[in-house]
Parts: sequence; C-alpha cells; structure tokens
Amino acid sequence: MHAQGRGAAGGVPLAASVYGYAGLIPFVACAVAAWLLAPPWNSYAFEFQIRYGATILSFLGAVHWGLALAGTGTGGDARAACTWSRLGWSVAPALVAWISLLMYPVVALTAQILAFAAVFFGDVRAARSGLVPAWYLRLRRPLTAIVIASLGAMLLRVIWRAPMP
Repeated sequence: MHAQGRGAAGGVPLAASVYGYAGLIPFVACAVAAWLLAPPWNSYAFEFQIRYGATILSFLGAVHWGLALAGTGTGGDARAACTWSRLGWSVAPALVAWISLLMYPVVALTAQILAFAAVFFGDVRAARSGLVPAWYLRLRRPLTAIVIASLGAMLLRVIWRAPMP
C-alpha cells in the first residue's frame, strides 16, 4: 500500500476519494434544502449552491493549471506543459463560474451544469492524452454525475416552485 493509502475505487488515492466525496455534501445539502425548507431559507440554499458551484468549477480548472506547472504529461517538463491551450483551458472554468454569479437563477444553474459537463469531457480528453493521473477520471465520473444531478434538482426547484430568488 502506498504511503497515502489507496481507496477501494480502482486505485484512487484515499485522500482524494474522501475529500472528493466530502465536497459533494454542500451540493446535495443545498439541493435538498431548496426543496424542503420554507422561504427564505430555500432561497439561501440556492445562493449557497450557486456560489459553491462557482468555487468548485474554479478549483477544477486550477487542477489543470497545477498539472501543467508540474509538467504532467510532458515527462516533467513544466515549460513544455504550459501551452496556450492547456493554460487557457485551465482558466476557462473560473471565468464561466464568475459569470454565472452574475446571471439570473435559471441561466446560472444551466451555465454551471453545462460547465461541469464540459470540464468533465475536457478531463476525459486530458486523460486520453496522459495529462492527468490515470485514477482521476475514476474519481471525477461519479462526482460529476452527483454535482450535475444536484444542480439539476435545484434548477427544477427554481423552475417549478415559487417563491425563489
């Protein structure tokens, strides 16, 4: 066993699994709260969800910036790894996240759902190119599915039940 430990999920490091799944708690809790809590508490859940979603989107882009700086996928050559396209892709999620904070609720949630999906498919492409660790997609796939489901539940709440922000 590696010093950091391995999770049961196909070689995903235990710390990455624990922190990754713990990071889902705010997504799920906010989606549930939006449906179960009375106003104004359900509106607060929406605000927390959008802000947390923006934070996590920024984090997912930063992962790629860090891997580029480490030279991942280029034999440890950080300079070769820091291409315009790679670093551009690493900042795009943060820009979408920031803009989503300025949008109307339905548009913000839709933008974040699409952004999480796009970032995942970008990660698939990065994995095929050897730019992320082999275990990364095994962790990201279920996390992304739960995030999108949580944001989708919030979107349905905003569309189908009043009052919301």
